[in-house]
Amino acid sequence: MSLIIQKFGGTSVANTQKILAAARKAIRAAKEGHKVIMVLSAMGKTTDDLIALAKQITNRPSTREMDMLMATGEQVTISLMAIALESLGYKAISFTGTQIGILTDAAHTKARIRSISTETMRRSLNEGNIVIAAGFQGVSEGGDVTTLGRGGSDTTAVALAAALGADACEIYTDVDGVYSTDPRLVPEARQLDRISYDEMLEMASLGAGVMHSRSIEFAKKYNVPVVVRNSASDAAGTWIVDTPESPTEPVCGAALAKDEARVTLVGAPDRPGVAMALFTEIADAKIATDMIVQNISSEGRTDISFTVVEDDLPQTVDVVKKVAEKIGALNVETDLGVAKVSVIGLGMEKQPGVARRMFRSLADRGINISMITTSEIKISALVDQSNSLNALQAAHEAFALHIKPDDARGPVILKPGEIKSPDKLEGEYLSRLTGMEDTIIESITLDATQSRITLNGVPDVPGLAANVFERIAKDAVVVDMIVQSVGRSGLANISFTVPRDQLQTALVTSTELSQTLKSAPPTCNPKVAKIVVRGTGLRSHTGLASRIFRTLSGEGINVTIINTGERSINVTVGDEQGAKACELLKREFAKDTL
Repeated sequence: MSLIIQKFGGTSVANTQKILAAARKAIRAAKEGHKVIMVLSAMGKTTDDLIALAKQITNRPSTREMDMLMATGEQVTISLMAIALESLGYKAISFTGTQIGILTDAAHTKARIRSISTETMRRSLNEGNIVIAAGFQGVSEGGDVTTLGRGGSDTTAVALAAALGADACEIYTDVDGVYSTDPRLVPEARQLDRISYDEMLEMASLGAGVMHSRSIEFAKKYNVPVVVRNSASDAAGTWIVDTPESPTEPVCGAALAKDEARVTLVGAPDRPGVAMALFTEIADAKIATDMIVQNISSEGRTDISFTVVEDDLPQTVDVVKKVAEKIGALNVETDLGVAKVSVIGLGMEKQPGVARRMFRSLADRGINISMITTSEIKISALVDQSNSLNALQAAHEAFALHIKPDDARGPVILKPGEIKSPDKLEGEYLSRLTGMEDTIIESITLDATQSRITLNGVPDVPGLAANVFERIAKDAVVVDMIVQSVGRSGLANISFTVPRDQLQTALVTSTELSQTLKSAPPTCNPKVAKIVVRGTGLRSHTGLASRIFRTLSGEGINVTIINTGERSINVTVGDEQGAKACELLKREFAKDTL
């Protein structure tokens, strides 16, 4: 008999009528021959209301007691659901995270799952029950109640699916599925039939609120098929699996993260250990960073910029100022009025010109870009918050994301019991259920075929990136990494890598561009080594970047360019240090590598 996990979010169980409707979905699945586990969030805005109550007493409540408080919301929902199912004639039993045995670390309000005991759930399922599990919560080794952070019920559901080898995990919410972008912001947004794990990871971390990014990490790590559906309808929804909707389209979606803040460590000494010192302190404070940009140094100093969510800015500034004083940096600058616009797609790995199209779409609307980072499947641009909606609409239109591709794959059709059945889980798979949310590194590779060009001090005006990369593209030069940052003078610096056999062509064009822009001549390094660390959970595991920088700086290896994404972290070092750097990182992450 197959096993289905059904997760219902707060809006889907906001009142007793909706609880009864959710109960009927579980009953339907049971009648179709599935064993069913339901994972429930707190009703409606219960969690927000509980937080507000605590804040009426103090602005800084104990995180341990906040976990005790917030965990009560799910306990109400699961007991009501059990009552509802029993009233409809079905056996049901509810469990808190502690009763199930969801063991976490002790990081209150943002705990990570270590392991899950499946014995209680299996026994209850075999006794004919529909099992109801509290989402969002677990228990530490010390016996304290913990919570997994906002959106944590998604993580609970997919983690249970992984632990039990479920055939699928159904996420019921108040939308029909995953869209090419937020349909509330772009009415033309299209619902996708399917999206790959890697694409959904980027979408989730970049502002697509339909799924929690840590839940997608679980799904990818354990190959759990996930489907996002509307709890108020029987629509097919969107499947999140290992393959994209279209094998040929370069971009599947666009995302906007509006509550962003930029922090810049200005004039840091350009020597090994600086990035390590900065990001170790940030990781220790459990602050997640994104869009890390370190550009080429000038006069022995470099600027390191990164973005954080707006709520984390005060704590981040405190940390960075301490680091700046310790290492002798010139200043710390912040910018609150920014937003991050991104396009995502597995297809851009194989198709040139994607960045150029995005930059041109923004330039045509007069939107200036202050930072750029790229990865294999993502291009992100930081823009003024007042232009954020316009930028999202421009990017969505540029790639015609409202039109379904001709070669689009349809929804996934699963045959019950065909994926994995619980009694067949053994060996290596079961061993991976210990340390369930540990970082997983898929590969660490060295690319020794690149050269680096930097345009220094170019005017920071709308259309800059579009003009530069359209001109480079005319010479059929293939651009890999792109990093744009704003320098200390307010002018922009743009660095990019190209194949070594195309360096001279790109350098001639870059010189012409610098003359046109009336900026300093371009600088270059004919031979750079690019190290690519690929894996799952690279952004949500706050200490990963610091481990990379610590490992390299410990051997005197200086990082010249940093470029980050949900799927990979890319750094460049001197060509003569490339092989050593790659080997050092392989050794550092040996225990984390698949």
